[in-house]
Amino acid sequence: MQKTISQFSHLNCIHIFYKLIITFLLCTGTTSFFQPTADSNNDMLVYVMNPNTEHLQLYWKNDNNEPLLNFKNLKSFVESKQERLVFAMNGGMYMTDNSPLGLFIENGKTITILNRSKGKGNFYLAPNGVFFINRKNVAGICPSSDFKKKKDVAFATQSGPLLLWNGHIHPAFVKGSVNLNIRNGVGILPDNKIVFVMSKQQVNFYDFAMYFKSLGCKEALYLDGFVSRTYLPEQNWIQTDGNFGVMIGVTKPAKH
Repeated sequence: MQKTISQFSHLNCIHIFYKLIITFLLCTGTTSFFQPTADSNNDMLVYVMNPNTEHLQLYWKNDNNEPLLNFKNLKSFVESKQERLVFAMNGGMYMTDNSPLGLFIENGKTITILNRSKGKGNFYLAPNGVFFINRKNVAGICPSSDFKKKKDVAFATQSGPLLLWNGHIHPAFVKGSVNLNIRNGVGILPDNKIVFVMSKQQVNFYDFAMYFKSLGCKEALYLDGFVSRTYLPEQNWIQTDGNFGVMIGVTKPAKH
């Protein structure tokens, strides 16, 4: 009997100790200890790239003005340019003919204009936004309503909704929501690096946005849902099925 009481007291002391630690961290704002990281969260596929040292482009059609549609075709296309595809992700929502639903800028040329319409569905869940990179290799994400202020844009794609803006989660997202799906998105890290994330398991919008926030992003944009695919050979993740509109690709010079 004495041994049982002693064990109970010991466990109770441990419980109180951990409770005090958690209370201290919450009061001081030191909560990053509990945040998920790209290395520890096996439910997320994460790719971080530096636009100053790596080559990022947005793709839609080939040289014959035909939609590329998928990563298999994209891989062949960049290889024809003496490049090697190291990463690819579908880059926004599209129409039934695989044309972009919103803004698409390629090599400084506006291919499809900014979509200011109102409607139903994730794309129209205001505020939606634009992911872009300018000719100085500075990447950004902004609400669609603010994009006209951006200058010298090399590539851009519009999608929605915004996941994060100024560090705030989209007001329509509900913690604990049962609206679960595979999702992919893009975020901007404080050092101008770009992080692409695709969930390996179904996740709600709130938790998906929180993941970007845990990585240090203040701005993040949702790209698409169940159709999401990623090509990332260095992590043994190669998906070549599916048809898309705009695709995001990172390339390196072909090995000789």
